Amino acid sequence: MDIQQINETHFMIYEKNEIDSMIREKISTISLYIEGVNHPAILSVTSSYRSLMVAFDAQQYSFDTLIKELNLQNVNFNLQDNVKSKKLITLPVVYGEQHGPDISVVAEHANITEAEVIKLHTEEKYLIYAIGFLPGFPFLGGLNKKIYTPRKETPRSKIKSGSVGIAHNQTGLYPKESPGGWQIIGRTPIDVFNLERNPMILYEAGDYISFKSIDEEEFNKIDLEIKRGRFDYSQLVGEMK
Repeated sequence: MDIQQINETHFMIYEKNEIDSMIREKISTISLYIEGVNHPAILSVTSSYRSLMVAFDAQQYSFDTLIKELNLQNVNFNLQDNVKSKKLITLPVVYGEQHGPDISVVAEHANITEAEVIKLHTEEKYLIYAIGFLPGFPFLGGLNKKIYTPRKETPRSKIKSGSVGIAHNQTGLYPKESPGGWQIIGRTPIDVFNLERNPMILYEAGDYISFKSIDEEEFNKIDLEIKRGRFDYSQLVGEMK
Protein backbone atom coordinates (compact mmCIF):
# COMPACT_ATOMS: atom_id res chain seq x y z
CA MET A 1 0.00 0.00 0.00
CA ASP A 2 1.09 3.57 -0.71
CA ILE A 3 0.82 5.89 2.33
CA GLN A 4 1.08 9.65 1.84
CA GLN A 5 0.56 12.55 4.22
CA ILE A 6 -1.56 15.16 2.38
CA ASN A 7 -1.64 17.88 5.06
CA GLU A 8 -1.02 18.40 8.77
CA THR A 9 -4.09 16.41 9.87
CA HIS A 10 -4.76 13.85 7.11
CA PHE A 11 -3.03 11.02 5.31
CA MET A 12 -4.08 8.82 2.41
CA ILE A 13 -3.62 5.11 1.77
CA TYR A 14 -3.73 4.10 -1.91
CA GLU A 15 -4.12 0.78 -3.67
CA LYS A 16 -4.02 0.16 -7.44
CA ASN A 17 -5.86 2.74 -9.53
CA GLU A 18 -8.59 0.42 -10.76
CA ILE A 19 -12.32 -0.14 -10.20
CA ASP A 20 -12.14 -3.69 -8.91
CA SER A 21 -14.06 -5.51 -6.16
CA MET A 22 -10.91 -7.15 -4.75
CA ILE A 23 -9.21 -3.76 -4.40
CA ARG A 24 -12.35 -2.44 -2.69
CA GLU A 25 -12.21 -5.42 -0.30
CA LYS A 26 -8.58 -4.62 0.52
CA ILE A 27 -9.56 -1.02 1.26
CA SER A 28 -12.39 -2.26 3.49
CA THR A 29 -9.98 -4.57 5.32
CA ILE A 30 -7.52 -1.74 5.96
CA SER A 31 -10.37 0.48 7.17
CA LEU A 32 -11.61 -2.21 9.56
CA TYR A 33 -8.08 -2.73 10.84
CA ILE A 34 -7.50 0.97 11.56
CA GLU A 35 -10.89 1.33 13.24
CA GLY A 36 -10.22 -1.83 15.28
CA VAL A 37 -6.92 -0.49 16.61
CA ASN A 38 -8.90 2.24 18.45
CA HIS A 39 -5.89 4.55 18.38
CA PRO A 40 -6.66 7.78 20.29
CA ALA A 41 -5.30 9.94 17.48
CA ILE A 42 -7.67 8.62 14.79
CA LEU A 43 -10.60 10.99 14.21
CA SER A 44 -12.19 9.48 11.10
CA VAL A 45 -11.61 6.97 8.31
CA THR A 46 -13.21 7.60 4.90
CA SER A 47 -12.94 5.05 2.10
CA SER A 48 -13.36 5.27 -1.67
CA TYR A 49 -12.76 3.08 -4.74
CA ARG A 50 -9.07 2.48 -4.13
CA SER A 51 -8.07 4.74 -1.26
CA LEU A 52 -8.60 5.69 2.36
CA MET A 53 -8.42 9.15 3.90
CA VAL A 54 -7.57 9.18 7.60
CA ALA A 55 -8.00 12.26 9.78
CA PHE A 56 -5.90 12.37 12.95
CA ASP A 57 -5.17 14.60 15.93
CA ALA A 58 -1.95 16.31 14.87
CA GLN A 59 -1.70 18.23 18.15
CA GLN A 60 -1.10 14.99 20.05
CA TYR A 61 0.65 12.78 17.47
CA SER A 62 2.97 13.36 14.54
CA PHE A 63 2.31 11.55 11.27
CA ASP A 64 5.47 9.45 11.59
CA THR A 65 4.66 8.40 15.15
CA LEU A 66 1.08 7.49 14.25
CA ILE A 67 2.09 5.37 11.25
CA LYS A 68 4.62 3.54 13.40
CA GLU A 69 2.05 2.83 16.13
CA LEU A 70 -0.64 1.68 13.68
CA ASN A 71 1.64 -1.14 12.45
CA LEU A 72 -0.11 -1.28 9.10
CA GLN A 73 2.16 -4.10 8.02
CA ASN A 74 0.08 -6.29 10.36
CA VAL A 75 -3.08 -5.95 8.25
CA ASN A 76 -4.32 -9.44 7.39
CA PHE A 77 -5.57 -9.53 3.81
CA ASN A 78 -6.89 -13.07 4.11
CA LEU A 79 -10.48 -12.04 3.46
CA GLN A 80 -11.90 -15.14 5.18
CA ASP A 81 -10.30 -13.92 8.40
CA ASN A 82 -11.81 -10.44 8.06
CA VAL A 83 -15.46 -11.35 8.41
CA LYS A 84 -17.94 -8.51 8.50
CA SER A 85 -21.53 -8.94 7.39
CA LYS A 86 -22.33 -6.81 4.39
CA LYS A 87 -25.74 -5.21 4.21
CA LEU A 88 -27.84 -5.68 1.10
CA ILE A 89 -30.29 -2.80 0.65
CA THR A 90 -33.11 -3.57 -1.80
CA LEU A 91 -34.62 -0.40 -3.23
CA PRO A 92 -37.99 -0.38 -5.03
CA VAL A 93 -37.90 1.51 -8.32
CA VAL A 94 -40.45 2.62 -10.91
CA TYR A 95 -38.75 2.35 -14.28
CA GLY A 96 -39.46 4.40 -17.39
CA GLU A 97 -42.04 7.03 -18.37
CA GLN A 98 -41.89 10.23 -16.31
CA HIS A 99 -39.73 8.58 -13.63
CA GLY A 100 -37.13 7.25 -16.09
CA PRO A 101 -37.08 9.52 -19.13
CA ASP A 102 -33.77 8.17 -20.44
CA ILE A 103 -34.57 4.45 -20.36
CA SER A 104 -35.25 4.63 -24.11
CA VAL A 105 -31.76 6.10 -24.62
CA VAL A 106 -30.20 3.18 -22.75
CA ALA A 107 -32.33 0.66 -24.64
CA GLU A 108 -31.45 2.16 -28.01
CA HIS A 109 -27.74 2.34 -27.16
CA ALA A 110 -27.79 -1.34 -26.15
CA ASN A 111 -30.08 -2.35 -29.04
CA ILE A 112 -32.52 -4.04 -26.65
CA THR A 113 -36.02 -3.33 -25.34
CA GLU A 114 -36.82 -1.19 -22.31
CA ALA A 115 -38.12 -4.31 -20.56
CA GLU A 116 -34.72 -5.96 -21.09
CA VAL A 117 -32.99 -2.89 -19.62
CA ILE A 118 -35.13 -3.25 -16.49
CA LYS A 119 -34.41 -6.99 -16.31
CA LEU A 120 -30.66 -6.50 -16.62
CA HIS A 121 -30.61 -3.62 -14.13
CA THR A 122 -32.57 -5.52 -11.46
CA GLU A 123 -30.63 -8.79 -11.80
CA GLU A 124 -27.44 -7.49 -10.18
CA LYS A 125 -26.30 -6.88 -6.62
CA TYR A 126 -24.17 -3.74 -6.78
CA LEU A 127 -21.15 -3.10 -4.57
CA ILE A 128 -21.03 0.45 -3.15
CA TYR A 129 -17.51 1.59 -4.00
CA ALA A 130 -17.90 5.12 -2.66
CA ILE A 131 -20.43 7.70 -1.48
CA GLY A 132 -20.44 11.27 -2.93
CA PHE A 133 -20.75 13.80 -4.71
CA LEU A 134 -23.89 14.33 -2.61
CA PRO A 135 -24.45 12.79 0.84
CA GLY A 136 -25.94 9.38 0.16
CA PHE A 137 -25.06 9.23 -3.56
CA PRO A 138 -23.76 5.65 -4.07
CA PHE A 139 -21.28 4.92 -6.85
CA LEU A 140 -22.10 1.33 -7.69
CA GLY A 141 -20.04 -1.30 -9.47
CA GLY A 142 -21.33 -4.41 -11.20
CA LEU A 143 -23.47 -2.94 -13.97
CA ASN A 144 -24.10 -5.38 -16.81
CA LYS A 145 -21.89 -4.41 -19.77
CA LYS A 146 -24.84 -4.62 -22.15
CA ILE A 147 -26.33 -1.45 -20.65
CA TYR A 148 -23.19 0.66 -20.31
CA THR A 149 -24.33 4.08 -21.60
CA PRO A 150 -22.42 7.38 -21.84
CA ARG A 151 -23.49 10.37 -19.76
CA LYS A 152 -25.75 12.95 -21.33
CA GLU A 153 -23.88 15.46 -23.46
CA THR A 154 -25.82 18.28 -21.76
CA PRO A 155 -26.55 17.68 -18.04
CA ARG A 156 -29.99 18.45 -16.65
CA SER A 157 -30.31 21.43 -14.33
CA LYS A 158 -32.69 19.51 -12.05
CA ILE A 159 -33.00 15.79 -11.32
CA LYS A 160 -35.63 14.62 -8.83
CA SER A 161 -34.57 12.98 -5.57
CA GLY A 162 -34.54 9.20 -5.78
CA SER A 163 -33.75 9.18 -9.50
CA VAL A 164 -31.77 6.10 -10.59
CA GLY A 165 -29.28 6.57 -13.39
CA ILE A 166 -26.52 5.10 -15.51
CA ALA A 167 -23.25 6.77 -16.50
CA HIS A 168 -20.82 4.71 -18.57
CA ASN A 169 -20.04 1.58 -16.51
CA GLN A 170 -21.70 2.69 -13.27
CA THR A 171 -25.17 3.04 -11.85
CA GLY A 172 -26.32 5.08 -8.86
CA LEU A 173 -29.07 7.27 -7.52
CA TYR A 174 -29.59 10.90 -6.59
CA PRO A 175 -30.51 11.15 -2.87
CA LYS A 176 -31.69 14.76 -3.23
CA GLU A 177 -32.79 17.02 -6.07
CA SER A 178 -29.69 18.04 -7.99
CA PRO A 179 -28.25 18.90 -11.39
CA GLY A 180 -26.70 15.92 -13.11
CA GLY A 181 -25.69 14.25 -16.34
CA TRP A 182 -26.56 10.59 -15.72
CA GLN A 183 -29.08 8.77 -17.92
CA ILE A 184 -32.17 8.52 -15.69
CA ILE A 185 -33.97 5.18 -16.02
CA GLY A 186 -36.19 5.13 -12.92
CA ARG A 187 -36.93 6.51 -9.51
CA THR A 188 -37.21 5.13 -5.97
CA PRO A 189 -39.58 6.61 -3.37
CA ILE A 190 -37.09 5.74 -0.61
CA ASP A 191 -35.39 8.71 1.06
CA VAL A 192 -31.96 7.11 1.27
CA PHE A 193 -30.56 10.24 2.95
CA ASN A 194 -32.45 12.00 5.74
CA LEU A 195 -30.86 14.35 8.27
CA GLU A 196 -33.57 13.60 10.84
CA ARG A 197 -33.11 9.82 10.74
CA ASN A 198 -30.55 7.60 12.44
CA PRO A 199 -28.68 6.46 10.44
CA MET A 200 -28.96 9.42 8.07
CA ILE A 201 -27.76 7.27 5.15
CA LEU A 202 -29.19 3.77 4.74
CA TYR A 203 -25.88 2.26 3.59
CA GLU A 204 -22.14 2.78 3.55
CA ALA A 205 -19.26 2.04 1.22
CA GLY A 206 -18.71 -1.72 1.12
CA ASP A 207 -22.41 -2.56 1.39
CA TYR A 208 -24.52 -3.69 -1.57
CA ILE A 209 -27.63 -2.35 -3.28
CA SER A 210 -30.14 -4.18 -5.44
CA PHE A 211 -33.11 -2.71 -7.27
CA LYS A 212 -36.64 -4.14 -7.44
CA SER A 213 -39.10 -3.06 -10.12
CA ILE A 214 -42.44 -1.75 -8.83
CA ASP A 215 -45.44 -0.04 -10.40
CA GLU A 216 -46.76 3.48 -9.94
CA GLU A 217 -49.34 2.39 -7.36
CA GLU A 218 -46.72 0.81 -5.12
CA PHE A 219 -44.48 3.87 -5.54
CA ASN A 220 -47.26 6.17 -4.34
CA LYS A 221 -48.09 3.88 -1.41
CA ILE A 222 -44.49 3.82 -0.16
CA ASP A 223 -44.11 7.56 -0.72
CA LEU A 224 -47.21 8.24 1.41
CA GLU A 225 -46.01 5.92 4.20
CA ILE A 226 -42.67 7.76 4.31
CA LYS A 227 -44.34 11.17 4.44
CA ARG A 228 -46.56 9.99 7.32
CA GLY A 229 -43.57 8.51 9.18
CA ARG A 230 -44.98 4.99 8.97
CA PHE A 231 -42.56 3.29 6.61
CA ASP A 232 -40.55 0.38 8.04
CA TYR A 233 -37.03 0.77 6.64
CA SER A 234 -35.93 -2.54 8.13
CA GLN A 235 -37.79 -4.37 5.36
CA LEU A 236 -35.23 -3.03 2.89
CA VAL A 237 -32.24 -4.48 4.72
CA GLY A 238 -30.88 -7.96 4.23
CA GLU A 239 -27.48 -9.64 4.44
CA MET A 240 -25.23 -10.20 1.46
CA LYS A 241 -24.62 -13.93 1.09
